[in-house]
Amino acid sequence: MNIAIIGYGKMGKEIQSTAIEQGLTVRAIIDPLVKEADFPDITEESVKDIDVGIEFTAPSVTVDNIKKMARLGKNMVVGTTGWYDRLDEVKKVVEEGGIGFVYSPNFSLGMNLFYKLIEEAARLFNRYEMYDVFCYELHNNQKVDSPSGTAKVIGKILLDHIDRKKKLVFDRLDRRIKKDELHVASVRAGFIPGTHVVGFDSEADTIEIKHEARSRKGFAMGAVLAAKWIQGKKGFYTMADVLR
Repeated sequence: MNIAIIGYGKMGKEIQSTAIEQGLTVRAIIDPLVKEADFPDITEESVKDIDVGIEFTAPSVTVDNIKKMARLGKNMVVGTTGWYDRLDEVKKVVEEGGIGFVYSPNFSLGMNLFYKLIEEAARLFNRYEMYDVFCYELHNNQKVDSPSGTAKVIGKILLDHIDRKKKLVFDRLDRRIKKDELHVASVRAGFIPGTHVVGFDSEADTIEIKHEARSRKGFAMGAVLAAKWIQGKKGFYTMADVLR
């Protein structure tokens, strides 16, 4: 299986080493800003022998990259976040291009299992109104979006399964929080690894569930797994579909 790595930053380099470990062939590294790249742009030449492209770049260029790959009929795995306000547009591009496409706010296998734990916990605590719910995330100071796509997914899971919560609040609160609001807080500083915490608090006790990314390896493994899965397929998918 031949892949292209689109975006050769820290994540791209991790994907390269993981893909090779998994027996995939990296046919092209595409990045206009890195001298080690094979090509500066997505073109017919740069993806000629490619089965799947794995994209980790920046939200400002991701949708254009998807459009280029779709025009060339190439399947994609996209790990970049921050472009989800254009999700409907991308769905149409994928459908019209007849390609296979997988995206996820977080490709880590552990995080996707974490989602399932949160969902089950939310169902349990939904029955006990004496418990309030909270959520916060921490990332390094190079993280470009706040809240992260992962935090938004976690917030939605909680909202979907806790009836007394009706609205997510991501901004700073200069007032008392309403009972039907769930505040999702974000911190950006230093070299903090991606950390997400969900908690349930009562007058008697606090219960927390935490996921901390120790390295980029987990994200790379998930992205490579998704690339293997989407090979030869068509349609619009998420990591949940891959794991299912």
